[in-house]
Amino acid sequence: MPILYAQKLRLRASEREDIPLFLKWINDPEVAENLEHFTVMNRIQEEAWFERASSGPRAELPLVIEVQNPEGDEWIPIGNISFMDIHQFNRSAEIGIMIGEKQFWDKGFGTEAMHRMCQYGFEELNLHRIFLRVFEGNDRGKRAYQKVGFVYEGTMREARYHRSRYWDVDFMSIINSDWVQNT
Repeated sequence: MPILYAQKLRLRASEREDIPLFLKWINDPEVAENLEHFTVMNRIQEEAWFERASSGPRAELPLVIEVQNPEGDEWIPIGNISFMDIHQFNRSAEIGIMIGEKQFWDKGFGTEAMHRMCQYGFEELNLHRIFLRVFEGNDRGKRAYQKVGFVYEGTMREARYHRSRYWDVDFMSIINSDWVQNT
């Protein structure tokens, strides 16, 4: 898979060397708050996840979101993004994103990464529909997804149990014709 470049970032294939970073991010309670991840993971579990993801369809390989260090030529990993469960007949896929480095929150990187990944999905993978789930309380995520063109589809009421209570889960999507219209 080629590296996907955007204005302020790039998306590259994840490598085994990224596992410690992924593990650090998903075990941070603030980062994991809006992920479908409920317990602390150890390295063996993360490596098993990586093996499954790496041996699956190429288009579902998690990509590392990197930004260029303003003081040098190197790239700094700040999160990851991936398509999941690509359905070839329906030409649809779920998408997930995590910005694991909190100092990069609220700077537009998630929006830009999501935009670039949707461009790749529609223009290179020939997807028709890209959807995601967003948990109640993740207003930052909802705003970022709306900027890309995702629209609210519906709510699964009290579908997520977290912190001793049930939370709603919203579905949002963007379809190819919306994408073409907005770009």
